[in-house]
This record gives sequence, structure tokens and C-alpha cells, in this order.
Amino acid sequence: MSFVLVLGGGDLASGVALRLRECGLPVIITELPAPLAVRRRVSFATAVYAGSIRVGDCLACRVDEPIDNPAIGRMIAEGTIPVLVDPAGVCVEFFRPKVLIDGRMLKRKLERRFRPVDLLIGLGPGFVAGENCDALIETNRGPSMGRVIWEGAAEPNTSIPQMVDGHAEARILRAPVDGPARALANLGDRVVAGQAVVQVDNTFVSAPFTGILRGLIHGGITVRRGMRIGDLDPRNDPGLCVQVSDKSHAVGEGVLEAIRSKFDLADLRG
Repeated sequence: MSFVLVLGGGDLASGVALRLRECGLPVIITELPAPLAVRRRVSFATAVYAGSIRVGDCLACRVDEPIDNPAIGRMIAEGTIPVLVDPAGVCVEFFRPKVLIDGRMLKRKLERRFRPVDLLIGLGPGFVAGENCDALIETNRGPSMGRVIWEGAAEPNTSIPQMVDGHAEARILRAPVDGPARALANLGDRVVAGQAVVQVDNTFVSAPFTGILRGLIHGGITVRRGMRIGDLDPRNDPGLCVQVSDKSHAVGEGVLEAIRSKFDLADLRG
């Protein structure tokens, strides 16, 4: 069976996987043993912790069996996305997919490691089409967001979040120190300015304004100082927690365009 393999199950990579499944393409996702996804309710990476997660109309389930287990094929046939814990990318060599999407959002330049694929697509900063990938998708907000680039680099990482109701950088909760993170509020909660939301080691992270806790890293993970660990939205709408972002939609469309330029989708559907 042909399928698309996606490295990473964060919100952007999950938006891509969701768009491909909507087009009937079989998808497999690989993740770390302890994923760092913040927008967990729209990230298939959550299946690693919870066993399964539904984003939109698509179900993803963690696979604990070896990668040669026939259960993986059955899940794909049913339209479910298998999520494999495979930080080393062993399954790339094993499955030899025609399309590989690197959606780990490492935001640093990488050497091209994966050769047994016909099309390697990178998402965002760190990728240079023609060097460490065949095509890349621009992820920075602006007129080029979602554009397919076949030659050259993605725009540099700006680390500037989208402005929402006058709040930009303040929307992002960051680890003040290195250490284990412990959640003091739940995703979807309305938190008030000054309320402690996360504890990292012995330091508390408080909400800078009143809003909805749209994203929050899974509790118990050891984080590094400066790492994004939460996402606060000033709009009073808990439904935002399960809403796939416009950026994810745009990047997903870009990936689909790149795949269509090289393959007949019917051939990939197997």
C-alpha cells in the first residue's frame, strides 16, 4: 500500500495530515516518546499520551506493536491514522513511502537523511529546496504562507506570533527556567490576568491577560527555559481549542499542491 509518512504530529503537521486524509490519502505519523505539542486538541501527537485523538472528522491512534504488525495496514484501510513512536525514523527505511513530510518544525537547518522516498517535503524554516528537501512549504504568516517552494530557502523563523485582539508575544507562555512542567489549569479554561497557569520546577507562569487557555504542554515534561509551553487567546471562546488554525489549513493546501504536481492522487490511494 502506498501512503504518506509525516514526521511530527504537532498542530501544523496535523493540519497537513488532516487535509491529506480528507483527500483519501493514507497517512502514518511518527512522534517522539514525549511529544512537545502545545495545541494538543488539534495535534495527532496527543495520541501518544491518550491512546487516541480525533481532530475534525479524523481519528488517530497510537500503535504500540512493532512496525511490521498488520494492524497498521488495517487502521489505514479504515481511515484511521496510526501514530508510531519512532524518534529515529526507522519506519522510513522499513515502509519506504513515496512521500515523506518533515513536519517536526525543528526550525534549524538539517542534513538530508531520508533517501528512499520520491518526494521529501519540508515545512518551514530550516529547509532549502534542492538541498535538504525536494520542496518546502512556507509557514510564516504573510502573503507567501502556504506557498510551495521548489528552489531556495524558507523565510527565517521570526518567532512572532499572530496578533489577536491587540496581543501578540504576550499570547505565548514560555518556560521561565529549565525543569519539569506541571499544569495548574486545563485546556479550554478561562483564566484571568495574574492567575498561575503552569509551574516549571519551582517557578510559576501566570496569565498576562484574561483569556482562554488554547494550548498547554502535557504535564510532566521537562522543558527548557524559553520554550513555548502554552497559548493564551483573548477571545472568550473555548471552541478555539479544537479549531484547526488558518495557518495549518494553508500549509496543508500547499503540501497537497506539491504532491499533486508529482503524483496522481489515485496512485497514492492504493
